[in-house]
Amino acid sequence: MKLKYLIPRLARHFLPEKLVRFLLLRGWIIRPGIETQSPEEAAERTRLDLEEAGVDLHGKSIMIFGYGGRFAFGVALLKLGAAHVILCDKFAPPDDTRNRNLLQTYREYLQEEQGRVTTRPAWITLIEDDIRSVAERSELSPVDIIISSSVYEHLDEVDSITASLASITKPEGVHLHYVDLRDHYFKYPFEMLCYSAKVWYGWLNPSSHHNRFRVWDYQRVFEKYFDAVELTVVERDEAAFEATRPRIQPEFISGNLDDDSVTLIKVITHKPVL
Repeated sequence: MKLKYLIPRLARHFLPEKLVRFLLLRGWIIRPGIETQSPEEAAERTRLDLEEAGVDLHGKSIMIFGYGGRFAFGVALLKLGAAHVILCDKFAPPDDTRNRNLLQTYREYLQEEQGRVTTRPAWITLIEDDIRSVAERSELSPVDIIISSSVYEHLDEVDSITASLASITKPEGVHLHYVDLRDHYFKYPFEMLCYSAKVWYGWLNPSSHHNRFRVWDYQRVFEKYFDAVELTVVERDEAAFEATRPRIQPEFISGNLDDDSVTLIKVITHKPVL
């Protein structure tokens, strides 16, 4: 039993989400992702990975699924030539403090209304609703590109959300998702796999939710909703997996170490099944 793991996990499970959001925005204890820390670097990574897949983002409509409340990544994509950006996040409201820092430089894309910084609809659309409801109401025109980073591992309903994202993608559209399969207590990347569903979801699952999907689970879901799926393993940690294997629940072990030890993946999809 790893008390160094269990005590922080218990605390994280019961920590109020407003406090989690407060810590995340300030980078205290909980570290934000690359899109928050280095938005221009994240935009360039996106451009290069799309280019490698034969996709030019110039002139395209792009949805950032789970954008985290800060407009900077969307602005960076517009600077690279995107025609329109959709910022979608059900859980993270706009971070007015950080977004205000962008206002003076990027008034072409941003504006101030009723004392808060918001986006100019001609360039950036904000969606603060469940994407499944948005898709069901058909209130959004199909988009060219949908991207996410370290979002998929937090989804509670991967299948239905992927179905909705596929349904709002143009027939020739593409998805680019970066997914982190590690336990987000990064010192123990496979520790979350050692507990039963009852213990994990009842006591240890963080308030931001971690679905514990493995690489084969993502492959299955994406292949269900897209005719062309390219799943690339970015990182593995075989040593950490082997050290943890004796305690890992059977459902998380395929028997193929190459699959079992995956920690980071990149998924590019084409041809949504409409």
